Amino acid sequence: AFGDDEIPIARSHEYFSRILNAAETNTPYLFNGNVPNTGLITNLPTSPKERPAVVEVPIVVDGCGLHPCYVGDLPPALAALNRSNLAVIELAVEGYLNKDRESIYRAIQLDPLTASLLSLAEIRKMVDEMFQAHTEYLDF
Repeated sequence: AFGDDEIPIARSHEYFSRILNAAETNTPYLFNGNVPNTGLITNLPTSPKERPAVVEVPIVVDGCGLHPCYVGDLPPALAALNRSNLAVIELAVEGYLNKDRESIYRAIQLDPLTASLLSLAEIRKMVDEMFQAHTEYLDF
């Protein structure tokens, strides 16, 4: 007991305690979470050949585990925006896996926010600075 100095304990807004409670007590809890797209969002990549996108969807958790919910098609403009961002990410990952700096430059140059703020030369300079800053973590 803390006596006069008791510290009130309150649940935070974080999901984990609620997810754990749902799994342990079999009391369903709904939250939004990130999972591989296994056909949950139908107008984003799903096949293994395309490397499934990770999508944020409603998920029900209970005593049997996590159950991502089917969403279907996103509105066309949102699907297009998501696909363009997925292309940037895929190009960056491919560049890293293949130790191909040019692919990484292109990925950053394709990023809509970066491209709206910096010239191609400025983006290349920024990426060079990031490579330099993280040399100890890169093997190319």
